[in-house]
Amino acid sequence: MDKLVIHGGHPLNGSVKISGAKNAVLPIMTATIITPGSYKIKRVPDLRDTRTMISLLKIIGAEVNFQDGTLHIDTTKCNNPEAPYDLVKTMRASFYVLGPLLSRFGYAKVSMPGGCAWGPRPVNFHVDAMEQIGADIILEDGYIIAKGENLSGGDVLFEVSSVGATGNAVMAAVKASGRTTISNAAMEPEITCLCKFLNAMGASISGIGTDKLQIESVSEMKPVDTEIIPDRIETATFLIAGAMAGEKVEVVGAEPNHLQVVLKRLQEAGSKLEVKKDSIIIERKGRPRPVSLETAVYPGFPTDVQAQWMALMSLADGNSTIMDSIYHDRFTHIAELSRLGADIRLKRNVAEVKGKERLLGAPVMSTDIRASASLILAGLGAKGQTEISRIYHIDRGYEKIEEKFQFLGAEISRESE
Repeated sequence: MDKLVIHGGHPLNGSVKISGAKNAVLPIMTATIITPGSYKIKRVPDLRDTRTMISLLKIIGAEVNFQDGTLHIDTTKCNNPEAPYDLVKTMRASFYVLGPLLSRFGYAKVSMPGGCAWGPRPVNFHVDAMEQIGADIILEDGYIIAKGENLSGGDVLFEVSSVGATGNAVMAAVKASGRTTISNAAMEPEITCLCKFLNAMGASISGIGTDKLQIESVSEMKPVDTEIIPDRIETATFLIAGAMAGEKVEVVGAEPNHLQVVLKRLQEAGSKLEVKKDSIIIERKGRPRPVSLETAVYPGFPTDVQAQWMALMSLADGNSTIMDSIYHDRFTHIAELSRLGADIRLKRNVAEVKGKERLLGAPVMSTDIRASASLILAGLGAKGQTEISRIYHIDRGYEKIEEKFQFLGAEISRESE
């Protein structure tokens, strides 16, 4: 098992290239199941999660080749509409195959999902949506079995906006015989990316980018090629690193429109930003100012950036509060940040952060993808050496993160524990 070793205190300078979005490519990979044929997907990040999805697609029967950031997927011979526990337990996004399998085969057998170590994220929204579209669902031996050879479409209303359930519902509905309306749909850029891909294949989805999607029946869909949008969470992570330990850091290949609220908060915290069409330059101007915030569904402040923001606020010149309204128990990073000297108190789903002038390096442990990122940022801004164990979490969501930070001048290396 590997660990990251960081010697903090080295200012970050230079540019870093943003990878394709993990949360966009995973559903698009599963969408290739819907219509048999050959697909080419560009700007695919090389992550543990994309490799896991490749393995799952191969089990279903797809032929997959991944080289130099490009995926070639041929789903012509897919014949096994099942997603086994051994894979789904390692990555919740494996559950994205439910809708595509149901759409193509009228049958799907998918294990209950696993993934990050924090918090329950129930699948009832996915199941309810499949039933509204016309599927029959049973739970058997830890598997969800969906049957629906003639999906009729229907009205889906999500009590709480859900990215995963929205994606699954859309993919199940694109070939249903009738109209499907999805209300309180997720508006995240990753869902927009998926819907545009499906429309390029021949689907009829309207309302893209809003909280109400309408899917009309189509008689035929075809394989197409696509390119993945930039990863807005990786972009935010490197921008916050610049706000914590940078002098002048540029993230290139980004999409600033996907990060408006994050950019606004960084400016409020005192960073100087120069926003261009597909890049953002950030300059640190002394200690950050304290900025309190609350996470929200898109276009609000992302829950996937909450941990990184907490690392920044731990060095702020004053006190702040951070409320996570999406996942109330997503705070496993607090104990580890505290080992570095951060002063954080948690009351229900609100973290009270007292900014300190400096953090001190220490051994810490990753608990999930974004918590891992917060520990890297804190280690870069701390005095002395920080060792981060269990970094397989970070490899699920960030492509070659230590190499990218090395390009910026950080003293960070991957070592064997």
